[in-house]
Amino acid sequence: MFVLGQLLILLIQFYIYLIIFSVIVSWLIAFNVLSSGNQKVRNLLRLLDKCTAPVFDPVRRYVPTIGGIDISPIIVIFGLMLLQNIIMRLFLTASF
Repeated sequence: MFVLGQLLILLIQFYIYLIIFSVIVSWLIAFNVLSSGNQKVRNLLRLLDKCTAPVFDPVRRYVPTIGGIDISPIIVIFGLMLLQNIIMRLFLTASF
C-alpha cells in the first residue's frame, strides 16, 4: 500500500506541475511573448487543453471568472493538494 500511495502522490504532483505550466503558457500568449499562430505553440496548447480541460471544465461551470481572470487552476490545485494530504494520511501513515 505504501508504494501505491507514493505513486498516487507522484502523479498528483506531476499534474499540479502540468497545471502551473499551462497557466504560464497562457500568460506568455496573453502578453504576446508566444504567438498562438505558431504551429508548435498551437500543438502545445492543444496538448495542455486535452490534459487539463477534463478537470477545469466542471470547476469553470460553477466558478465564474473574477475580473477577467480564470481562478479555476487555483481551485483545482488546492483540491489536488487536499487530495494529496488525504492520500498521505491514508496510505503512508497506515503502513506504520
